[in-house]
Amino acid sequence: MKEQLEARMNELKAELEAGRQMIQELDDKRTQLGYTLTRISGAIQVLEELAAAEEAPVQA
Repeated sequence: MKEQLEARMNELKAELEAGRQMIQELDDKRTQLGYTLTRISGAIQVLEELAAAEEAPVQA
């Protein structure tokens, strides 16, 4: 019986560690995605400003 308990405990510890690693990987991916979205948003803003500048009449 003790061997079964230890085996199950080891299985659960392995699952716990795998879950922790998965959470860390997902957190890292989320952070990277946030950076990517920020860069894309900045690029869109620049392009919108350039497009607006081309549409504005030139004052002489």
